[in-house]
Amino acid sequence: MQLTDSHCHFDFAAFSSDLGIERAQHWRRAQAVGVHRLVIPGVDPVQWPQLSRLCGEHQGLYYALGLHPWWLEEAATDWPQQLALALAHAVADPLCVAVGEIGLDKHLSVSQTQQEEALIVQLKLAQQFKLPVILHSQGTHDRLLKWLRLYPVTGGVVHGFSGSLQQAEAFWQLGIHLGVGGTITYARANKTRSAIAAMPVEALVLETDAPDMPLCGFQGQPNHPQLLPLVLSALAELRQVDKAELAIQLEQNVARLFGWSGG
Repeated sequence: MQLTDSHCHFDFAAFSSDLGIERAQHWRRAQAVGVHRLVIPGVDPVQWPQLSRLCGEHQGLYYALGLHPWWLEEAATDWPQQLALALAHAVADPLCVAVGEIGLDKHLSVSQTQQEEALIVQLKLAQQFKLPVILHSQGTHDRLLKWLRLYPVTGGVVHGFSGSLQQAEAFWQLGIHLGVGGTITYARANKTRSAIAAMPVEALVLETDAPDMPLCGFQGQPNHPQLLPLVLSALAELRQVDKAELAIQLEQNVARLFGWSGG
């Protein structure tokens, strides 16, 4: 089986040689269990120039460009112009597949007004460059849905989805896939597990959010794309379907989302 990790912060220090393992070795570990593609979200203007180079070094790596709300206060005031320029250059790069990671987070000290202004700027850029979006949403699904209705985009994914069936359906109605990750491996996540089980399989894509969002049984450890098959197994069990057939469908979903030919 071949799998795609639709959301992995593979450029973070957890995957560098600082820990004694070269990034290439981490990627080989993931490939050994069938992970043949992963998408690295952009989070910070300082990081953007490095992504094309990193993805060019390892076959199967792709990237997105965006300003994550966690990095909003640190960004220079001209970040919208920087992002527009970066996207203008990257639009011809087949390795750049989305605008993201963008979104809202109710737990931040950054005002919701400031977060929403940044979100709108980036939704407009996604419209301009006809790219899907990778969305971050912490306790803000309904607010995010409001802005997506006002500024519709060419598809996308709300990563690490954790919400109700009603919210899941609302995202899917707007062409926004649901990123399925470690949350579903926790029995206590009843609301999210029920929503994921009830949604059309065409709405789902796999992710790890590595090195964050550890799976059940791996708490306290850095997450890793090589654990993606465990997310697949949990999803197959949750939906009571054949794992191999599910993997084929999920590959078709993510290929459609990011504009890849085939599955």
